Amino acid sequence: MTLRVLVVDDQAIARAGLATMLDAEPDVDVVGQSADGEDAVADALALRPDVVVMDIRMPRLDGIAATRRIVPTIGCAVVLITTFDDDEHLFDGIAAGASGFLLKDSGPDLIAAAVRSAARGDSLIDPAMTRALIEQRVAPAPTSPDAVRHRAALDSLSDRERDVLDAVARGLSNVDIARELFVSTATVKSHISSLLAKTDSRTRVQAAVFAFRSGFARTEGG
Repeated sequence: MTLRVLVVDDQAIARAGLATMLDAEPDVDVVGQSADGEDAVADALALRPDVVVMDIRMPRLDGIAATRRIVPTIGCAVVLITTFDDDEHLFDGIAAGASGFLLKDSGPDLIAAAVRSAARGDSLIDPAMTRALIEQRVAPAPTSPDAVRHRAALDSLSDRERDVLDAVARGLSNVDIARELFVSTATVKSHISSLLAKTDSRTRVQAAVFAFRSGFARTEGG
């Protein structure tokens, strides 16, 4: 299946280079290019891509704000790319509903792989990056509304859904989870859909963040 991709970057050279790089992939078709977040929202609505590959810092509307509009209204995956290795951007991108987060120097192979993974619904943020992010965030106090919500969501999960959430937090793909749990990928997808709803997460990356912040998953050494 050919993946339809929209490339968004306010720098013309960077945008053209990224589009050329992705268009060279046999299973990728760059269907459009946008120069800022406002154009990205309009173009995504008109072109209906499978994946939007988008810079974060842009005029008029930045990539994170554009992601907040694109994900719930159009339903395509968003991969955010930036030159800034910034935990705050990472956290905001996850909260906005992005399916991935890469640095621009990640290289063509990794960026292309990220597009394919996003289209499959797999997690794209390195688990180590997720752990580093969560380690810098203070967990909610045990009696806070967030903590109470976390406990209620965890209690609502079945044993198998907990197994899948643990695997998602470790950054495993659907195929890897299916292999580890000896079930089909269709079954994994069903469990993920259910646990996303129960944890109030739009993406599996948000579910991974939930797993860490709720204390269900532990960081290394934690």
